[in-house]
Amino acid sequence: MTKQPYRVLLYYKYVTIEDPVTFAAEHLALCKDMGLLGRVLVGTEGINGCISATAEQAERYMAYMKEHPLFHDIMWKVDASSIQVHRKMHVRPRKEIVRLGLGDDINPLEITGDYLSPREFMTRMQEEDTVIIDARNDYEYDVGHFRNAIRPDIHNFRDLPQWMEDNRESFEGKHILTYCTGGIRCEKFSGWLKRENFGESVGQLHGGIATYAKDADAKGQLWDGQMFVFDDRRTIPINQVEHVVVGKDYFTGEPSERYVNCANPDCHKLILCEEKHEAFYMRSCSDDCRRAERNYFVAQQQWTPEQVEEQIRIIAQQQMIPQ
Repeated sequence: MTKQPYRVLLYYKYVTIEDPVTFAAEHLALCKDMGLLGRVLVGTEGINGCISATAEQAERYMAYMKEHPLFHDIMWKVDASSIQVHRKMHVRPRKEIVRLGLGDDINPLEITGDYLSPREFMTRMQEEDTVIIDARNDYEYDVGHFRNAIRPDIHNFRDLPQWMEDNRESFEGKHILTYCTGGIRCEKFSGWLKRENFGESVGQLHGGIATYAKDADAKGQLWDGQMFVFDDRRTIPINQVEHVVVGKDYFTGEPSERYVNCANPDCHKLILCEEKHEAFYMRSCSDDCRRAERNYFVAQQQWTPEQVEEQIRIIAQQQMIPQ
């Protein structure tokens, strides 16, 4: 087997950074000097990053961060990759290092849910009176999630607190577990759940799904599908024991784990779509997007408006035929 030459580093740390603007500029220069690619967000509340680099560059970066007084105890999630999964290097100052929009913000250094190791989380998921809440976006859940996890009926994380309030009775007397990709979202969300007195207890998967996948005991079990990632890979496997496909092709409903963006740049919606269906549906999530003036699929094919309308007619006819 060919050795995979690249590493993808996922990490975060809630810690006070006095001057995030200056820090971001200096850290960007450092990352570029090391030849790294990726994106890092910096705020007064801490740092949140995803870096891709060669194995040697990744080791240099982690060594540097481990020597830094603020970041010496970061929990690193490291993936091997055959490709570079980022194309540029960005380090940006932000008010929040993860966009949660909780209003009256939560400081995880003051309140957060109980940390559960992958093994503990796997055990607790199977216990009576336990509910599992996915704290990620809907498109992340749709391609993969823990078995029996709740998919809140929301499109944005900022809507999650209201959804929880609307469904508060469902969590009375329950032990709540929550999880996300690397753990950063759950730090705040689980803290909010505790502050607002949801359930009998609140636990979070420490290190997120990315850590659970590599745990020697858990082996990714009770996870169905793949995990969505915010880089060029789009999805990666988690369950080391069995693979159950839960994603469904946006157009046909058949099993799919392949994400593409809608060809209308003003939409850019993420949709699951098998390669064999991409051209037929013009990689567009709706007829309005197929007709969009800047639709890049149409531009690449050099279709006339008449050809677009004819294809839309064929699509409509196809959808009336029982699958």
